[in-house]
Amino acid sequence: MATIKVKQTISRIGVPKDQKRTLDALGLTKMHRVVEHEDTPSIRGLIRKVNHLVTVVE
Repeated sequence: MATIKVKQTISRIGVPKDQKRTLDALGLTKMHRVVEHEDTPSIRGLIRKVNHLVTVVE
C-alpha cells in the first residue's frame, strides 16, 4: 500500500486540546519531525483536521 510522509511545521502551543491529540495520534510530538503512515482515509482525515500545522512531504 502507498505511504504518506507528514511533517509538523507549526508549533502546537496554543492550539485546542483535540488538535494536540490529533498530532499525538499521528506521532508528531516535536516540530520538524517527519513520520510515515499508510495512505488510508482515516490518516487523511487526521491530516485534514490539522492541515494548518502540518505539511505532506513527497
